[in-house]
Order: sequence, then structure tokens, then C-alpha cells
Amino acid sequence: MTSKLIPTILCGGAGSRLWPVSREGHPKPFIRLTDNQSLLQKSFLRGFSIDGVNDIITVTNRELFFQTEDELAELKLKNIRSNYILEPFGRNTAAAIVSAAMYVRKEFGDDAILLVLAADHLISNKEAFRAAVDKAVKLAESGRLVTFGIKPTHPETGYGYIEANGSDVVRFVEKPEIKVAQEYMDSGRFYWNSGMFCFRVDTILQELEAYCPDVVASVKMCLSASKELSGEKQKQLSLDADTFRLVPDISIDYAVMEKSNVVSVVPCDIGWSDIGSWAALSAVGESDENGNRVEAEALLENVKNCYIKSEERFVGAIGLENLVIVDTPDALLVANKDYSQDVKKIYTTLKQNGNELYKWHRTVYRPWGSYTVLENSDRFKIKRLEVKPGGRLSLQMHHHRSEHWIVVSGMAKVVNGEQEMLVNTNESTYIPAGHRHRLENPGVINLVLIEVQSGEYLGEDDIVRFQDVYGRVEQ
Repeated sequence: MTSKLIPTILCGGAGSRLWPVSREGHPKPFIRLTDNQSLLQKSFLRGFSIDGVNDIITVTNRELFFQTEDELAELKLKNIRSNYILEPFGRNTAAAIVSAAMYVRKEFGDDAILLVLAADHLISNKEAFRAAVDKAVKLAESGRLVTFGIKPTHPETGYGYIEANGSDVVRFVEKPEIKVAQEYMDSGRFYWNSGMFCFRVDTILQELEAYCPDVVASVKMCLSASKELSGEKQKQLSLDADTFRLVPDISIDYAVMEKSNVVSVVPCDIGWSDIGSWAALSAVGESDENGNRVEAEALLENVKNCYIKSEERFVGAIGLENLVIVDTPDALLVANKDYSQDVKKIYTTLKQNGNELYKWHRTVYRPWGSYTVLENSDRFKIKRLEVKPGGRLSLQMHHHRSEHWIVVSGMAKVVNGEQEMLVNTNESTYIPAGHRHRLENPGVINLVLIEVQSGEYLGEDDIVRFQDVYGRVEQ
């Protein structure tokens, strides 16, 4: 490979069809499979498995940055540099790819090649994937916009299709009806649209300028107002919210791929799945002799073709067939596999009704660690807080609630009003409403404590931040 290849992982979207495990604050890329690796971690490993790659870009929501960073750190990869483009909110794939292309042009030059990968896809045939990338890079170096077409294994109605003549793309088509999907499959000319791409920076920007100049101009304006942080092995580009809001909300397919005359496809058979539903996820891995996949402590009696997942509770199942059962600490899903695409309707209704079950799990990740809601009532809330070594909460205040902190493990450094103190295991401190306070872990092991909140209002928005090492204080 003569040009610098930069894998660019798009980590966005809620994965609403995989509720209740996937939620807005813990989306689909963070779902862990039976090998305990997340889909995002598998995407990182996929990118770094390509010869010569030591830089990777992740485009993700600003709120997911620290969780994304933890996912990469857990892999303990050596000699890598991670680059993050942090969006204040989603504006679709055209905005993400233009931002990445302009960033790569500045850092690596016009001839650098972007390999755009999704953070929530599964690819089981790694050798075939690398061979497909080699073909795509050669086409990209010749000035082509390359997409990866997946050889269909069945007449799928949930994917878009690409019609090809050799490596040339004839047209992109929308999700078809089952009869048309069968015709596409029988013809041998059609491939599933994987949403993965490969192109030189100068080529994609030139084509974008020709077909959607408003996207290019608005992203350029946003980048000029955005902040960049740089370290030894990491760079962050935090996109400015006010100008990013002006970027058109359009996919890269609609913006340029369906219009350009220089689009090629690499047909491939790489064991690809977009894990777009619980039915799709249930097909990953081995089933028992009755076609069941079970990720739980369970006893089954006369159960066939079911997927059962439970994080904590024992499951007993009798006389069931073709069901998805997913149990989390605060929500239970029971669905017929044939209707697993409709799980999105539950997610959407919860969001419309203001029910936070669409957004948060009981365990919520923060840059300093995580908290788990143990009990929640009108006048009190009990949480378990876990603060990483060196983790530091913001200096903050609450108008409507007081807090009582009891240290269970480790040592806490606490600012409570005018006092600063160390609180050891089995010790506690009380923080009245209106007091400025801060919690820090000065030790080398995780700090675990129980927080008891009491007051007339216990919402997470009752917080005034004065100082924050993670940049969450409005300037």
C-alpha cells in the first residue's frame, strides 16, 4: 500500500431494535457478545489488523467519548494512535465522513485513504475482510469511490442493495419487497449495501464538492470554530455545536454515492452482519439441539428456536417456540422472532412518553467511572458509585437534594463546603443541599461508595457545575 490508510469508525446511532440492552446512553456498539468483546472493540481490532495501520479515527457522540476510550484501552493495543472526532449530536453519515476527510487531509495529506467502518457490525471472516480491503485500496488509489457489497445469502428485505456490472456500480436501490429481493438474489448482479467505504481524501472531497457543496461548506465552517486537544498518543477534535447544527442531515449514500460516476463495488463474502435485530443476534454463535441460544442461567422444558438472555435473574421457560426473551435489571422484552424489527416501536414510544428507559440503564457510565441506581422513590434515591483511580467528579451543588456518602471500598477525597477531608472505608460524610462539594479517588484501586439522596426533587438535571476536569462546565 503506497498511501496512508486510516480506518475511520463511525460510532453513532441508538440501536433501538436491540432495546432493552441497547439504549441511547449505552448504544449498540457497546453490546458485548459471548466472548465478552463489544462490537466496538471488534471494530477497533478489525481496523488495526490491517498491515501498516497505526492510526485510527473514531467519530462518535461527545457523551460517549470516555466510554469509547475505555473500550479501546481495555484491548491493551501497543504502538497505536487514536484520533477522536466528537459530535455534539448526530447529523448523519455525510457530516461524519466530511469531518473525518477534512481532518485526515490536514493530518496525513490529500492522498491518504479513508476506510470507513461501522462500529456495530460483525465480520467473522477476517482473512476475507483483509483481502477485500486490499482490492478496495487499489481501486481507491485509481480515483474511485469504493463501497463493499455483501453477497446475499437470502432475500433480505431489511437492507438496501447495490446492482453491479463487474466492479462498476450500476445503481443503488432501496429496501425491496420479498419478491423483488428474491429476483435480485437470483440475478447474481445485486449485493447488500454494507455501509462500508474506501476512498482517497481528495477524491471524496472533490465529489462531495460537486454534488453537495453545502455539506462541505458547512462542515468547513464548523471545523474553523471547533476545539482540538492533542496528546502523545491521542487527539480529540470537538465539533462546535452552534455551527454543526447548520450541517445538512443527509446520508453519504444520498449525498454522493448514488450520484457520482466514479463509484466501484468490491463484492465480498466476509461473514458480515449488521446485527440489526434480536433475531439477527440470535443467529450469531452456536445453538443447542433444539435451536435455542441461551445467555443466562436457565432451565428449559419443551423450548425450541428461542433466544434467551438474562443478566442477573434465573430464567425458567416451558412450552415456548420462536421467541426472544431479554431480561435486564430494569426492563424485560418478550417478542416473537418474526416481529423483532418492531422492537424499535417500543423504544420510540418510551422516548415520546418521556420514559428514561429508552435512554439509560440502571448503571450509567461517566468519565470518572459509573453509578448504579439501587432504589428510587419520590423522596429518596440510593446509588452505588464507582470512581476510577484518579477519577474526579465536578465541583458541584444541588438546589433540592442533600446527599450522604458512605465509603464501602477505597479512600475518598471529599470537598464539602469549606472543608476538605479524606474519608476511609466504613466512614461517611453528609452534604446538605446548597453546599458545594466534590468527590475524588486519590488511590490506586477503585473507590466504591453508597450515595443516599433525599429531597423534594432528585432529577439528574439538578446540578450546578463550577469546575470540571472533563470540560462539562459551560464557559
